[in-house]
Amino acid sequence: MTSATPIPFLDLVRPHLALEEPLVAAFRRALRAAQFVGGPEVEGFEREFATYCEAPGCVGVNSGTDALRFAYIALGLQPGDEVIAPAHTFIATTEAITQAGGTIRFADMDERTMTIDPAAVRAAIGPRTVGIVPVHLYGQPADLDPLLELAKQHGLWVVEDAAQAHGARYKGRRVGAIGRLGCFSFYPGKNLGSLGEGGAVTGADPALLEVVRRLREHGQASKYVHETEGYNGRLHAIQAAFLRIKLAHLDEWNAGRRRVAAWYREALGDVADIVLPEVAPHAEHVYHLYVIRTPAREKLREHLQAEGIGTGLHYPVPLHLQQPYASLGYRSGSLPVTERAAAQCLSLPMFPEMTETQVGRVADAVRRFF
Repeated sequence: MTSATPIPFLDLVRPHLALEEPLVAAFRRALRAAQFVGGPEVEGFEREFATYCEAPGCVGVNSGTDALRFAYIALGLQPGDEVIAPAHTFIATTEAITQAGGTIRFADMDERTMTIDPAAVRAAIGPRTVGIVPVHLYGQPADLDPLLELAKQHGLWVVEDAAQAHGARYKGRRVGAIGRLGCFSFYPGKNLGSLGEGGAVTGADPALLEVVRRLREHGQASKYVHETEGYNGRLHAIQAAFLRIKLAHLDEWNAGRRRVAAWYREALGDVADIVLPEVAPHAEHVYHLYVIRTPAREKLREHLQAEGIGTGLHYPVPLHLQQPYASLGYRSGSLPVTERAAAQCLSLPMFPEMTETQVGRVADAVRRFF
């Protein structure tokens, strides 16, 4: 057991202490105005985040899961419709499909980029397929052009799950503004995180965004006048105020994450027993997570824990093999690349304020293990 200062997997204290004064001031403004739901802070954040994403419009919602669910409903997902999605992602990507009335069709991922494989998507398209949901996993944009071409050929929509990729770019374009709709989460640990829950839907189609806006407000077109049933899915005004403050720092934080990733690559690039994250030629990665792969994952994780180094598992059991989706008929071996990666993935500490010394300690511990 090491006596050195522990290195956390994620440090959420330091960035919030640095912004304590403006965050507390935003809370006081909300308290004094009694503006807790909707209003200028939410509208201001929607404008600013749309501009940041280079998207024509944005609707703030209560969570990334709401963003996905509302996007699928707005696009007309019906019972019997199939949506193609990766199995190596957080369950929000897929549970929202089921909750919106659709059926999931899982597709394998590309071994190098860890994002959905366009060739596997092509093979999964069937007569009931209506949409594709690429996940910009760990901060790396999925390869969108082949997916958009498949969508065009087969009359499908593409919804980007950008919950881990705030600020990432695909061939120079911000993610979230490329598919029909983009979905973001502002869970506290994200690259842009609220001080609670939050999410957003971005896009260029005003009619679709208006449906999302109604869905978050119980289906209301105006107060107490309901066009449909909906949900209580609003972004809280206080969270919007916090997000506006933090958005101004997002590019700086993402640059910090890329700097940490470069230090890792320099320190671990010659360790043959691990596979480091590979940045696709089309991508500007924002490193929500720094995920290495090794068959010795469990033992390495125990070793790092003994050294006082935090780690994470994202994600140890692929969704197609989990109980909620047993009825879909997938078995071990159905998605071999996904299953291999899930058994080997280990997330190392990653946060913008991480120092080169801390990265060096993590790297030294990994090298000692091997």
